[in-house]
Amino acid sequence: MSAGGRPVVGSASRTVAESDYFEIETPTFMPVGTVGSVKAVSTAELRAMGAQIILGNTYHLYLRPGHERVERLGELQKFMHWDGPMLTDSGGFQVFSLSGLNKITDNGVTFQSHIDGSRHLFTPELSMEIQRALGSNIVMAFDQCPPFPATPEFVKQAMKRTVDWAKRGLEVPLKPHQARFGIFQGGLDVELRKQSIADLSVLPFDGFALGGFAIGEPMEMMHQVVRHVAPLMPREKPRYLMGVGRPEDLVESVRSGIDMFDCVMPTRNARNGQLFTSVGRVNIKNAKYMDDDSPLDPNCSCETCRDYSKAYLRHLFVAGEMLSARLNTIHNLHFYLDLMRQMRKAILADSFEEWAKDFYSQFQGKELTS
Repeated sequence: MSAGGRPVVGSASRTVAESDYFEIETPTFMPVGTVGSVKAVSTAELRAMGAQIILGNTYHLYLRPGHERVERLGELQKFMHWDGPMLTDSGGFQVFSLSGLNKITDNGVTFQSHIDGSRHLFTPELSMEIQRALGSNIVMAFDQCPPFPATPEFVKQAMKRTVDWAKRGLEVPLKPHQARFGIFQGGLDVELRKQSIADLSVLPFDGFALGGFAIGEPMEMMHQVVRHVAPLMPREKPRYLMGVGRPEDLVESVRSGIDMFDCVMPTRNARNGQLFTSVGRVNIKNAKYMDDDSPLDPNCSCETCRDYSKAYLRHLFVAGEMLSARLNTIHNLHFYLDLMRQMRKAILADSFEEWAKDFYSQFQGKELTS
């Protein structure tokens, strides 16, 4: 138990928003639907594999097709035919990742579109207005994500600016069904993270996130910081770790008290032939699978593992068939979502540590050798 009496591991069956609009069992993983689409799969397939909530990207949807158009067409869920809740990120990570194409000031970020080169100014207020128009259920505060590595002075300035921007964003009204999440910054500096938590926790957010991780730092360093600061986040509100990550990162972060995750890894890796299974990672393009008639994962119930062999999946990948991306993505997302189901079950049974030990004994963190 934590000092505050809360289990160290993430809480199962936590209500994500103080609203009658939706409820999510946690810990949970959100598939990333950057432009209103989780690449290679339909919303019906997402629902069938157990996705509870998906993520959309404010920056990309603002540029194309435009937030005002999405609102006119009935908001994001109707636009993409998704009947569950959605979270939109603030667009901050994307505009800051456009190195050389942006200028950051206390007012906001001026950036150049990656689509047509046009210039735009993102402010905390505009980010809220875009997300309000999109109609997402969880709206993320506009933040500054410092790169790794960065000087201590730069990280501190980004942390303070994030707090100031969060306060400005709170002045923008949202729709009744929308919840707000604040974002803690501070890089790998535990003291800066503590200060960020202290400054933002007193503000009227419905949940909080740890931002600025999984941007190139050693993963063990990330785990060390998360272990220190996650228990300091408000106990009564959801805890979200943004952009993370590998299956083992999810397990370690749930152990630290994190409730929510998102990452492009399962979908991006699927399109590149990198698959996650209960007994390790599989690089499906390897020649050793040419005549392998066995399922990708004998312990998986997804369509891909139920109906197709590793030999066929390899054939699709090396032939460049579109079906390869679909079947691989279905499997990887099913693996991630089932991993979260297993953790929720273990938490409720008060057997998380035993479950984690068994998980690591099977999932070796490396490609299968046989």
